Amino acid sequence: MSARRRLFVVALGTLLMAPAVFAQTPAPIRIALIEGLSGPIANTGEAVYRNLVWATERVNARGGVKLPGGNRPLLIERFDSKGQTEEALSALRLAVDRDITIVAQGNSSAAANALVEAINKHNEREPARQLLFLNYSAVDPVLTNEKCSYWHFRFDAHADMRMTALMSVLRDDKQLKRIYLIGQDYSFGQAVLREGRTQLAAQRPDVKIVGEELHPMARVKDFLPYAAKIKASGAQAVLTGNWGNDLTLLVKAAREVGFDGSFYTFYGNALGAPAAMGEAGIGKVIAVADWFPNEPTRESDAFYQAFRQRFPNPADDYVHMRMQLMIESLAQAIERAGPAGPVNAAGIAAQLEKAEVTLAAQTARMRAADHQFQQPLAVAVMDRQGAPGVKFDVEGSGYGFRVIRTLAPQQAEQPHRCNMIRP
Repeated sequence: MSARRRLFVVALGTLLMAPAVFAQTPAPIRIALIEGLSGPIANTGEAVYRNLVWATERVNARGGVKLPGGNRPLLIERFDSKGQTEEALSALRLAVDRDITIVAQGNSSAAANALVEAINKHNEREPARQLLFLNYSAVDPVLTNEKCSYWHFRFDAHADMRMTALMSVLRDDKQLKRIYLIGQDYSFGQAVLREGRTQLAAQRPDVKIVGEELHPMARVKDFLPYAAKIKASGAQAVLTGNWGNDLTLLVKAAREVGFDGSFYTFYGNALGAPAAMGEAGIGKVIAVADWFPNEPTRESDAFYQAFRQRFPNPADDYVHMRMQLMIESLAQAIERAGPAGPVNAAGIAAQLEKAEVTLAAQTARMRAADHQFQQPLAVAVMDRQGAPGVKFDVEGSGYGFRVIRTLAPQQAEQPHRCNMIRP
């Protein structure tokens, strides 16, 4: 039996064996996961699925979402976008046909932009069947700025917020004089490079950008030519928003050509990147995230170890606090909206704007003005497991990430340019 099928069977079994409180209640509240579950970025989609299933299992284990008409469990339904925007829109139409109200997506800002536009039009056209969009990873800043929508809620820090956290560390790297910018050629990758230029000019004008390049997303099989250019440029560091295989292959290629500089990354802490870099990444791969397994608290330890007990395969070691907080926020909002009948997107949205949740000592809230989640951010550096501050490794690689800077929510928060149109 495949790992995906085993996970589905376990999730279904959780519902079937849930407390008797579910015995005579309405059907589960379904969440449509629209994500690349096949193709070159399938590993990221499957990682999201595991996170969301685990989050819903937590809600269901405590009795589900508590509503006037009886408790209701949460259930994730999979829709494969194959990593393509048009396929994501097709999946959205299929979810609508299946009468699903809540949609979740994140592993492409291009797809997220298209989904926001489609959901806005759908909700205006069919007010009796409105949809709610939960975004856990699409971090193009425009989604909660110029293109903000009442129906869209982002639970990840956007690219400019992540860049600010990275720059808080880069700013103190006084040895750095030359840097290379590289990213995926779509809205998110372009936003990262644009903000990188802006913040470097403002905070480290002495650092020279010796190269800047965008490459096709999820289509490059050989990054050796890119790595060779990076090395030839004399760069001491690379700044990149790459994720998935585009990051892993870039890191591998850099190691092969002998590049010994640092990597300032948005996602360098998982999905094969630490193993690809190996010893060469110690002290040089820096990543930003909303949470790391080596956060120095007992609550964080317990949270991470519970995930590893649920998913013991090292290849499945990819847990995101924000995805857990997203489902907690959704459950809270549904309970406060109190639907006795069909799930109502507008009612849930009105409560989700006010969401404030805590899990494993991590507290976050939704900002109503632009629907941008406000949460802590952390910056960490790669090191060997067992080094001070590195209790846990990543994906069984023997390497983990030591937290070197933490930004409280108010430090990570940024102004917005959203002019929210409300129903």
